[in-house]
Amino acid sequence: MLIEESHVDIPTKAGGDMRLFIFHPTIAGYPQAKFPGVVVFSEIYQVTGPVARFARQIAGHGYIVAAPSSYHEFTGPEPLAYDGPGTDQGNEWKTTKTVAGYDEDAMLSTSHLISLPTCTGAIGATGMCLGGHLAYRCALDPRIRSAICYFATDIHSHSLGLNKADDSLARAGDIKGELMMIFGKKDNHVPPEGRDLIRKTLHEKGISFGWYEVTWAQHAFIRDELSKGRYDPQITGICFQMLLELFGRTLRSDLGPKKGEKPIEDVC
Repeated sequence: MLIEESHVDIPTKAGGDMRLFIFHPTIAGYPQAKFPGVVVFSEIYQVTGPVARFARQIAGHGYIVAAPSSYHEFTGPEPLAYDGPGTDQGNEWKTTKTVAGYDEDAMLSTSHLISLPTCTGAIGATGMCLGGHLAYRCALDPRIRSAICYFATDIHSHSLGLNKADDSLARAGDIKGELMMIFGKKDNHVPPEGRDLIRKTLHEKGISFGWYEVTWAQHAFIRDELSKGRYDPQITGICFQMLLELFGRTLRSDLGPKKGEKPIEDVC
């Protein structure tokens, strides 16, 4: 499937315009074809080459992908480098930006996808590292049907955003869609006790979720660049098939209302 790429700059209350990178599938001869949408959240480096390639892979399977630039309050949409200064700057902005600012980005990204005439209105979310946490928080929005969170940082320590005091784990019960949580067992950003806490909380809150810990994988093992020597192509491919299974089942199928839930009436 071919892809068309564009972007839109969306004003925010938090400050600056959020650049939303759009990766749109196309089918020759069907200009009115409709597709589900997926919000892809980036690492602390904004929308880098690896993040854009990840978005293209998803779009190539028939999803309109929207990838927001996270640090519009502080800088332009250009990515940070995978080096010491880039890492330091990304980590600084990660805890300078407010949680409300992150949530506004997720809301605006989701709303933009739904507004597109070529979108079916079925929306999922995914992301890696910081983006894994943001995909989790995006799933707090009842419009999100499913989310795949790759090695999501700071959930266990509730340390996202200004003052390092997010409520992500406390609000787990607000998630209505299905989650897939993926970690490497060698991830030193989310230690075993942190992963255990997340898993235990999701169980206690009755969330529908899948859980996968890769035996020898480190943090950021799906990032397809070699500056830190963590990329594992084979495991990345397996995890991508898990992503396609979840999105295919929850975004492409007309499942009707969830058991026990009353359909929302379209009345004034």
